[in-house]
Amino acid sequence: MSEHNPCLNCGACCGYFRVSFFWGECTSAGGVVPDDLVVQISPSRVAMIGTDSKPCRCIGLEGEIGKGVSCTLYEQRSSPCREFDAAWVNGEANPSCDAARAAYGLPPLEANEPIWPDEGAEVA
Repeated sequence: MSEHNPCLNCGACCGYFRVSFFWGECTSAGGVVPDDLVVQISPSRVAMIGTDSKPCRCIGLEGEIGKGVSCTLYEQRSSPCREFDAAWVNGEANPSCDAARAAYGLPPLEANEPIWPDEGAEVA
């Protein structure tokens, strides 16, 4: 794991956004997300437990936001989590990352952060 990966000291996105996705990502439909960690929000969509209402905190988030966190279902996370990049990964800004961090009093990430995450590293 990269010691420079800011996600491991953040987790704000996991405590700020609703994580909703097509139910076909659940294990009962052949996907990877455990069925017992989601709640139905429409006939075709589910959300990670804990993110379906405010204040939110994903059931998979372990640790203290802004201090040290990890995802307990990293290998089984949904597509919104897989597709969410922290600001400046691959050299691109992410206003959504900045907004989540700001909600927890964390400063935005800077463009000069080291290249990360390392391959195989678990991030929030």
